[in-house]
Amino acid sequence: MKYQNDIILRAARGEQVERVPIWLMRQAGRVLPEYKATRSRAKNFVEFVKNPDLAAEVTIQPVDILGVDAAIIFSDILVIPEAMGLPYQMIEAKGPWFENTLTSKSDIDALRIADGNDLSYVIKAIELSKKGLNNRVPLIGFAGAPWTIFAYMVEGSGSKTFSQAKKFLYQQPQLAHEALEKITQSTINYLKAQVAAGADMIQIFDSWAGVLGQEQYKTFSLHYISKICNELSPIVPVTVFAKDAHFALADMAVLSCNTIGIDWTINPQDARIIVGHQKTLQGNADPCLLYAEECVIEQEARKMIQAFGKQRYIANLGHGLYPDTEKHKVKFFIDCIKSL
Repeated sequence: MKYQNDIILRAARGEQVERVPIWLMRQAGRVLPEYKATRSRAKNFVEFVKNPDLAAEVTIQPVDILGVDAAIIFSDILVIPEAMGLPYQMIEAKGPWFENTLTSKSDIDALRIADGNDLSYVIKAIELSKKGLNNRVPLIGFAGAPWTIFAYMVEGSGSKTFSQAKKFLYQQPQLAHEALEKITQSTINYLKAQVAAGADMIQIFDSWAGVLGQEQYKTFSLHYISKICNELSPIVPVTVFAKDAHFALADMAVLSCNTIGIDWTINPQDARIIVGHQKTLQGNADPCLLYAEECVIEQEARKMIQAFGKQRYIANLGHGLYPDTEKHKVKFFIDCIKSL
């Protein structure tokens, strides 16, 4: 498929680019007044995610308003547990909450392996987004990494430590693997359905990578991420973003993915040495940089591009945009990257 702007796909594949491409995690979100207006038309967050028309509308907004080089489908990583039989709620100012959690073998046996039909509202939103984008820029699909999904399914909510989920790994490792395998197969089915609907790239979000040690991370997370990459990377470029996983960069370098996303705690030059030149790097500005004055934002954007280099690099933040970030600062940062 021909795009008016395919620079992000070329960067992911390691092809030559004339400038650094940029998109931002949580670019379709509360920093945009337009998003808030669309969000007000849904009763709650889960209903919002399940409305393909509204999801497609906010997916496209950052392309029109901010000028990013890719759209990312508006959804949530927790649609997978729901499709597997464990529904969630999004509590205002608190985050996700599960009425039921995984505690025993019977809970895990009851989980079904989901497929694209179980998440038809996301698939429809992708189809509508592709139509609305009209080949202007590529569309990124995504899912949560199996460990991160498992952590929520056991913990029942967000946590600083995810101690209940980690306890499960220590006390019932075989059961944990059974659950992770089901999550992995569901995620592969889901992502393949996203690609069939039009997703041009895939990102895997391992938001809670950093609560595990290196050996546990290899065993209970990277093992399953690798399975997803092996299935998806022959079809579309795949990015793996593992928050706070500086200890796992060398292990991530051998994944069959195109791009590795890094957070702001990782030095770009060190990441390049560890990862090598066969993969694209993505990141890694501190989201709090966008609270700074414009002269500071421009200075740090320049330093970031100098550190990463123009080729084999996709500019982004080291995590998602914070909701109280000023819209004009976000646009300024994007324009700086494109001009540099």
